[in-house]
Amino acid sequence: MVLVVAALAATGLSVGWVWTKAEAVSPVPLPTVGKPMETVNPSAKPTKTPTPFGKVLGTEMVAANNDTMPIMSSAWGNNYERAGLWGGAAIWLTVHSNYDKGKSWGNYVAFGQLPPDITYTNTAAGLKQASIQVGGRALYNLYDKDAQVIKGSATHKAISVNGHPGHELVAKVAVKVPKLPETFSTIMIAVVDRGDGTAAVSIADIAGSTPAWQNVWRYKVSQIKLSK
Repeated sequence: MVLVVAALAATGLSVGWVWTKAEAVSPVPLPTVGKPMETVNPSAKPTKTPTPFGKVLGTEMVAANNDTMPIMSSAWGNNYERAGLWGGAAIWLTVHSNYDKGKSWGNYVAFGQLPPDITYTNTAAGLKQASIQVGGRALYNLYDKDAQVIKGSATHKAISVNGHPGHELVAKVAVKVPKLPETFSTIMIAVVDRGDGTAAVSIADIAGSTPAWQNVWRYKVSQIKLSK
């Protein structure tokens, strides 16, 4: 009986303590001031989330989401992704060194993800449309707004990479640069469905005088590994 009374007493004290604290933190009227309180803006504005980037590790280009694509060969060096991919990495091979006062021309390959602002659906038509969107963006970023695809040179075909459906777009771009011994380049786009509503993308920009690299690129695309 003593234990029960003690327990009830303890419970009563606990309840009393809770209510006492509740009363202590209840709202109270604020003193009247001469003018309304002003809201102070923070001195530092929040920054945007930076765009992710991939990297070249050994013999592989590793996208920000850990998808991988083998580099073209050991002759190709690390470069920066400038074709407009999401979380991408890139490599470069010089074809014409110092053709005009320190200017060089070469082959470029990038690997990453389809940018999230490009609408994408996992259908044959969706893959094709994504390749066109990526190709237009790459053309603008790698060349300029006046770059022109040679009429009738564009080809489309369905591809498969390790059981994942994809699409390949190839087109020739007219090159008119003084002192440069090239009349065109071949731009190549591969879009591969990842199975989660997103797509992996590889872009190649190959000088017209080095067509052998085109099939090397196709072989490397076939070796793309998609992370889970």
